[in-house]
Amino acid sequence: MSSPILPLPPLHGLRFAFGTLTVLPVRVTRWDREAARGGMLCAPVAGLVVGVLAAAAGVALLLLGAGPLLAAVASAAVPAVLTRGLHLDGLADTADGLGSGKPAEDALRIMKQSDIGPFGVITLLFVLLAQVAALAEAYGGSWARGALAAVVAGTAARLALTLAARAGVPAARPDGLGAAVAGVVPRGGALLVGLGVAGAAAGAGAVAGSYDLGRAVLAAVAVVLAVAAAELLLRHCVRRFGGVTGDVFGGLAETAATTALVVLALG
Repeated sequence: MSSPILPLPPLHGLRFAFGTLTVLPVRVTRWDREAARGGMLCAPVAGLVVGVLAAAAGVALLLLGAGPLLAAVASAAVPAVLTRGLHLDGLADTADGLGSGKPAEDALRIMKQSDIGPFGVITLLFVLLAQVAALAEAYGGSWARGALAAVVAGTAARLALTLAARAGVPAARPDGLGAAVAGVVPRGGALLVGLGVAGAAAGAGAVAGSYDLGRAVLAAVAVVLAVAAAELLLRHCVRRFGGVTGDVFGGLAETAATTALVVLALG
């Protein structure tokens, strides 16, 4: 008999999601494939909480008299703090591995090293600049637009992890977080979660835009394009490394978040 989509009770999935994807004080009580499945299906919930906290920091600074740029810096810093910078570190390591041009085994060894190479540094620099610039543009429009951008980006970033953990995506190594969650999410479950996040983003966009249909559509499009960008990176990493790793998951999250922010800023 096949295992259910969510573990029983579902609380184990939430614990797994918050315990592995944030630094919030949540204890992971189960570390098995069933809990990992529930955790990756619940990943956007953890992203929603991170996004709300990031938006709260930015809006609070605006209320204290700060400008859009400082609010943007705060909203970009909160997700980094709440993940101990692991997603940014994963992005840098993935960039170093891809940029090395070496075979999969050598590239994976480069990614596992503690230092960050030139490709990683350059990627981090431009990604963080893009995130801050996009958030500043959004906050410059209104506090509601800035808050919406922070929340959508945080949620879309973790949705990318749900989709990357779907069945059929292999792990590049036999150990680590990538191996623990690779292939645990049923394709149907991943699709349902993706549709739910896009619909929720549309609803949030409508509210933030005073029930403007265009703002609702833009928020949903931001989610779709965010996961599309992450999917492109995922496929490239699978071809280059033979599968996913924890570093690749971090790179996917930052890619999705940045794409969502840029789309919302342009809109």
